Amino acid sequence: MNLDAFTRTSGEWLRGIGPDSDIVMSSRIRLARNLAQFPFINRCTESTLGEIEQLMRPIITALPMDVKLSYLDVNSLGNLDRQFIVERQLISREHSERSGPRGVGLDSEENIGIMVNEEDHLRLQVLRSGFSLDECWDTINHIDDLLEQEVTYAFSEEFGYLTACPTNVGTGIRVSVMLHLPALVITKEIQKVFQALQKINLAVRGLYGEGSQAMGDFYQISNQATLGKSEEQIIRNVKEVVPNIIAYERRVRDALVKDDPQGLHDQVSRAYGILSTAQTISSEETMHFLSSLRMGVNLGLIKDLQIPGVNELFIHTQPAHLQKLRKSHLESGERNVARATYLRERLSRSSLEKN
Repeated sequence: MNLDAFTRTSGEWLRGIGPDSDIVMSSRIRLARNLAQFPFINRCTESTLGEIEQLMRPIITALPMDVKLSYLDVNSLGNLDRQFIVERQLISREHSERSGPRGVGLDSEENIGIMVNEEDHLRLQVLRSGFSLDECWDTINHIDDLLEQEVTYAFSEEFGYLTACPTNVGTGIRVSVMLHLPALVITKEIQKVFQALQKINLAVRGLYGEGSQAMGDFYQISNQATLGKSEEQIIRNVKEVVPNIIAYERRVRDALVKDDPQGLHDQVSRAYGILSTAQTISSEETMHFLSSLRMGVNLGLIKDLQIPGVNELFIHTQPAHLQKLRKSHLESGERNVARATYLRERLSRSSLEKN
């Protein structure tokens, strides 16, 4: 698998083609699974990790699906390449930072990922554009069934699927939706959302999941409990809550347009102006201004940009992507200059292509 080729493409989840994709960047379902014949990862020797990886690699690449998976040896990658695939949401940060034999099976659309030797022996992931949890579940449930025909999972009749972390025991499922909520942040209504979610045991995390900070007004909403409910019940719980947040964000956006159109347009235009002309800009500043720009495009305040291009900028301006695009190692200050150059070029080209 040629990672450099990924710099010239974007995954399906960035294309803004799914339901409610003005608010919902992506939907994701993950399943944690372990193999019955091996100890949990934290008890594995390097030799045992190698056995698991050698067992799973040919199984993953030979899964009888319409979409074929390629396999990437994560252990052989350098720090930059590992950070690169974390930024693309293809593996977790924990998987990147681990040591020893480990890998990931990926499809060309970047919808499907099967991590080998993450916190558990297997972490299955399906990621799709927009509010598409049913589609994610159908795909990941099929992959899970195919894998279970080839391997024996660690499973208890009393507790369900056994996992390294007790919080995943049971279904082993994590259902998450990544929401872009700039209007709720601007009006400080976002705290009400956090408090309501906490009361119903849903977690709020940042762009890169557990332990990450919210950037660009993106928030991942996900279940916390995996024991005592079926996968369908957990998915339904998230599906019932997310539309309320989507409606709340839209109402607040409409109120901003109605009550202070000049102020909102000024904020969006300033963001566009800075991104289009800056000579140096940090990752944090970029995420902040891109958030305003994305909202402005969705509200029709910016006419010469399309959402897929703006979505891609959130990822391509991250540190590893910049260095892959430039084909060289860049220190922090150099990245800030390269990021500004990239933004000027992309926004200028997008405007010309639109016109």
